[in-house]
Amino acid sequence: MDNSFEKIKKFDPEMAELTMQEEERQKKTLCLIASENYASPLAAGLEGSIWADKNAEGYPGGRFVAGCELADRVENLAKERIKKLFGADHVNVQSMSATVGNVAILRALLKPGDTVLSMELDQGGHLSHGAKFHYSGKMYQSVFYGLNKETEEIDMEQVERLAKEHQPKLIICGASSYPKQIDYKRFGEIARSVGAYLMADIAHPVGLIAAGIIPSPIPHADVVSSSTHKTWRGARGCGIIMCKEELAKKIDTQVFPGLQGAPKMDMIAARAVQALESMTPVYKAYQQKVYDNAQALADELLKCGLRLVSGGTNTHLILVDVRNLITSGKEAEAVLESVGIVVNKNMIPYDPQSPKVTSGIRIGTPALTTRGLEEEEIREVGRLLADTLKNSGNTEALDKIRTRVAEIAAEHPLFDEEKWLA
Repeated sequence: MDNSFEKIKKFDPEMAELTMQEEERQKKTLCLIASENYASPLAAGLEGSIWADKNAEGYPGGRFVAGCELADRVENLAKERIKKLFGADHVNVQSMSATVGNVAILRALLKPGDTVLSMELDQGGHLSHGAKFHYSGKMYQSVFYGLNKETEEIDMEQVERLAKEHQPKLIICGASSYPKQIDYKRFGEIARSVGAYLMADIAHPVGLIAAGIIPSPIPHADVVSSSTHKTWRGARGCGIIMCKEELAKKIDTQVFPGLQGAPKMDMIAARAVQALESMTPVYKAYQQKVYDNAQALADELLKCGLRLVSGGTNTHLILVDVRNLITSGKEAEAVLESVGIVVNKNMIPYDPQSPKVTSGIRIGTPALTTRGLEEEEIREVGRLLADTLKNSGNTEALDKIRTRVAEIAAEHPLFDEEKWLA
């Protein structure tokens, strides 16, 4: 906590107490939630800075308020660095979240009622890709592809068949709980064969892509969207949109003034620093470790008798079917949290249980890798996870696991600056 927090403690002790409790919770637990990470001090350093005071409504060179010369330079710097990092033609950094960015993309490329082909939510997709209860599903006609029941990987033959049958205006690839790399090249070929745009949502694997650990969709997609936390290890908030130059004006117009007013300049300034950090050798080493730790964790869980969806992972994310050890993902999440291992319940493909119960848990390695855990420690965490599920009713066993989890957490600070700070 910095000096400003001391003032908050005096002014608002109730909020200060909740904040300190959350800090202690994070320090003393091991986070395996795939969509969480600890923001790099560099990447988050300008959040809440002097830039938070500046109204910069509009885009560089076309603001609607005065005093934006430096703000223009900041936003252009963020855009140029992200373009360089990913090899993109055009970048928009103004959307307040990745989901807002996704809605802006849909509004830019589609008319109400147009057909969108995307991954089914309960197969691993995201709600902003056309879920019936979401804006994206209410405004557009959604058609969904899924996973092959045998391999539990994306059924590309089904994607191609549905594309030919329904002639979508937009095809979306990308997911929130899919553990394998996506064949962007094949998706691009299918989209072009039916005259559709291809959108790739890389919010989850974006850090691995930025570091060149896994393939990028940029050569194959018309537009790419992402958040800036998860594997990328920035602060939460901010949607990044990368697109071909010919789509730039359409997409920019839908972000502002289509959906938002003035951008959050402190967020944009922070993302400029984050992009620069992402080009360093230290950052690339971190992403390689995220990937390697995920492979080690998956291997250890298999050895412990757990079933992994699609047999494992070649990203940062693992989807675990827990039913051979415990009745549901909901129960698994609860008992794991009781010993200090934090995960989220998650549906598995063709899940017979409801979204509020589920048959699985979703886990990932970005956060624990940021804390500096090496392969053997990650493997131990995998064993502790499995032992917890195997002994969910054994108080003595759970007490021993809880003690060991606390020891591991105490050995690793929330952000291991010595190891991972550029």
